Amino acid sequence: MDPNPYKMGWLMVAFDLPVVTKEERKRATDFRKFLLDDGFQMIQFSVYVRPCVTFARQETHLRRIRLAVPNEGSVRALYITKAQWERAFIIHGKPSTEVPPEELPEQTLLW
Repeated sequence: MDPNPYKMGWLMVAFDLPVVTKEERKRATDFRKFLLDDGFQMIQFSVYVRPCVTFARQETHLRRIRLAVPNEGSVRALYITKAQWERAFIIHGKPSTEVPPEELPEQTLLW
C-alpha cells in the first residue's frame, strides 16, 4: 500500500455477514448503518466506499471499522487511488450500458 500522505482515493469495504437469525440481521444492519454514518456510500448491497483525502484519513476509518465489525462474518477493506477508481468499468443490465465511476465529492476536492 502506498503510504503517500497526500494521495487521494477511495476506501472500499466489502463484507459477508450472517443474517440467518434475528440477532445476526440486527448486527449486519447496525454495521451498515455505522458505515453510512461514517461517510461511506453503498455501491452494492455489501460493498461501501468512502473518499479519503490522505493515507492518514484512511487509517482513521480503518480503525473505526475494526471496532465496529461484528464478531461473525468477513470484512475486507481495500484502498483504491483516485487514478485507479477513474479507470473502473461500471456496466449495467442488458443491453449493457456503461456509466462513469462516482466523482470525489466537491468538499473533498477542496482539500
